[in-house]
Amino acid sequence: MIPIRVGLLGLGRLGRQIYGLALRDSRFDIALVVENGQPKVLHHLLQKSIGAGAKVALDSNYLISGSMKSRLIAASDVAEIPWDALGVDVVIDASEQHYAIDDIEPYINNGAKRVILSALPSGEVDRVLLRGINDADARLSDRIISAGSSSTNAAALALKVMLGAFQIEHASMTSVHAYTSDQRLQDDAGQDYRRSRSGANNIVPNATPALFWIQRCLPELNGRLTGYALNVPVQAGSMLDLDISLSHPIDDVSTLRELFLTAEKGMPSLIETTSDPVVSSDVKGRSCSLLVDLQGMSRSGRRLVKVLGWHETLGHAQRMLEVAQLYHQLSSIDSKLSE
Repeated sequence: MIPIRVGLLGLGRLGRQIYGLALRDSRFDIALVVENGQPKVLHHLLQKSIGAGAKVALDSNYLISGSMKSRLIAASDVAEIPWDALGVDVVIDASEQHYAIDDIEPYINNGAKRVILSALPSGEVDRVLLRGINDADARLSDRIISAGSSSTNAAALALKVMLGAFQIEHASMTSVHAYTSDQRLQDDAGQDYRRSRSGANNIVPNATPALFWIQRCLPELNGRLTGYALNVPVQAGSMLDLDISLSHPIDDVSTLRELFLTAEKGMPSLIETTSDPVVSSDVKGRSCSLLVDLQGMSRSGRRLVKVLGWHETLGHAQRMLEVAQLYHQLSSIDSKLSE
C-alpha cells in the first residue's frame, strides 16, 4: 500500500499530535512540514510531544523516524510553496491561522491537490466535513475542506445522537475550552477586548462559529441552536455543556444514558462514555471526538435535559487524518473506474 503523502502546515500542539499519529499509522507519510522556527527547537518540542515510545532524528532539514522522512522548511509566505513539485497528495493546515478562502486558494493555485483545514472557515469552502455527521457528502471535486474543530465535532455528535431519538425544540451549547496558543499569557492589547486579557488568569467569554456550521451540517437544528464559548485557564481538556429542550417528555435520565451507550457501540472511534467522576486532565490522550460524562447527565422537569461531554485536540488530530483518508479513498475509486 502506497501511503498518503501529507504536507503538514504548522507544528504547534495540534500539528505535533497529527505527526505523532501519522508516525504510528502506515497509511500516512508526512513528506513535508512547514513551520517557522529553529529546526532544533521544533525537533525538541516534537520529541517531547510524541513521547519516549517513538524516536525522531533531526538530520539537516529533515525529520526522520523509521521509513518516514519529513522535509522541514520555513516559509514566510506559504502560498509560495510548490506543493506539487514536493510530491504532496494533501495539505493539512494545522496552523489554525488561515480561515478565509483568499488565504487558502493560493495553495491550490500552487499545486496542492487538496487542502484540509483544522479550523472552521470564515466563509464558504467546498465542504465542512464532520466525521460521523456528513461523511457521505464528501465529493471528489472538493478541494478545500474544513474538518471543523474539536468542539464542533463533539457538539455535532452529541446533537446527532439526540436527534436520532428525540425531537429537539431548542439546544443551548456552552463550550468550555482550554486556552489556545493565540491567547495572551499576560494582558496585552489586541483587536478584541476580552482576548486581550490573560488566558492563563481568566475565564474569557467568546463567540463561536460552531453554531452556524453545526446547523449547516444538521439542518434539523436550523434556528434551534444557540451557544457560547468560554476559554478557561487549563492547558488541555475541554468540556461541552448542552442544555436541550425536548418536544416530548422523558421519564428518566437513564433513557439518555442508554442512548449514548448504544451510540458508543455504533461509533466506538468517535464516541466513548464514562461513569467515572472525570475532570479535564483525565481527557488527555483520548482520541475520540466525544467522551460522554454519564454522571453529568441530568433532567430538569420532564423536557429539559443536560448532556456533558469532554474532548481534547488529539481527537481532532485523528479526525483530520481520517478526513484525508476518506478523500484518498474517493480518488482511488475514481482512478480504478477510469482504468
